[in-house]
Amino acid sequence: MFGKRSFASSKDRSGKITKQSKRSFRDESRQKQRIVDKMESVRMDSPAMEQVSPSLTSAIVTIVIGPDQRLFAAHEDVLCHSPYFAEALRGQFFESTNRRIDLPTEEPEVFSCILEYLYKGDYYPRLVHDKRRQTWMLEGAVSSPDPNKGDRVAAVEPTFFHAGVGDIILRDTAVYCAADRYGLEELKKLSLRKQGLQSGIEVGTILRSARYAYENTPDSDSRLRAHYLALIIRSRKTFKRSGTMQMEMEMGGKLFFDLFVAMCNHVDDIVDASNARTPKTI
Repeated sequence: MFGKRSFASSKDRSGKITKQSKRSFRDESRQKQRIVDKMESVRMDSPAMEQVSPSLTSAIVTIVIGPDQRLFAAHEDVLCHSPYFAEALRGQFFESTNRRIDLPTEEPEVFSCILEYLYKGDYYPRLVHDKRRQTWMLEGAVSSPDPNKGDRVAAVEPTFFHAGVGDIILRDTAVYCAADRYGLEELKKLSLRKQGLQSGIEVGTILRSARYAYENTPDSDSRLRAHYLALIIRSRKTFKRSGTMQMEMEMGGKLFFDLFVAMCNHVDDIVDASNARTPKTI
C-alpha cells in the first residue's frame, strides 16, 4: 500500500501541478490580517509609526516628575515625537550629557502612560479589537457578573489618586489633558476612546473628572468636555438623584452652563423629532 506512494516515478510527479492546500491559504490570510491589525493599532505620533525603529542610541534624557521628584529616563528621539519635549530639548542642544526636563506639576502615573505610549503606541490597558463581537474593548476586560448588563468590567482600576486634585479622578481624563499639553493628538483620541469604554464609575468621580477636564483643556478643544456632557445627559436619572450633583451645581462653573445649553439642545431635538412624526392637519 505504501510502495506505490513512495516509489512513484519522477515523470508522474513532474506531470502533476502541486496545489497549495486551502489551509495554507487561510493561514496566509490570517497572517496578513494580523499584520494589518497591528498597523491599524499603531498611533500616528508614536515612534512605532516610522518605517524603521526609532534610534534607541540617542541621548538619554532624565525627566523629573512631581513634587517628590520621581525620576524617569527616556531616549531623546522618542521624546521628540512630542512637540513640547522637542522644544524643551532644543534649548539643551549643546549639552551632550545631563539633559534634564522638570515637570513639577505632572503626576508620575500619568507620565508613565505618556512614556509607554511614546515607545509602544498605546498604554496599559491597551485597546484591543474583539473580532467575535466586532467591538473594541480594553485589554483584560471581563464580562459583567450581572447578566442583565452587557458591559464589560475593566481588569485595571480606571481611577487614580491625583495629588494636584487631592482626590480620585479618571486616569484617561488626566492622560487626555497631558496629551493636550504635550501636543500628542493621536493619544488624545486614544484616551478619549478608552474612556468611552468605562462603566460603573461613581457620580462624584465623574463630576470631579469633568471639572478637571474643564480646568485643563482650552475652550477650543471641546471633545473631552462634550464626552462628559453627553454622559451626564444619558445618565440624567442617576445624576438627578445625586446629592453630589446638587452640591456641584450650587458651586457652579462653566461646566454647568454648558450642561444647561446641551440639555436645551437635547430637548429641542426631541421636540423637533416629535413634530416631524406628527401628521399635519389642515
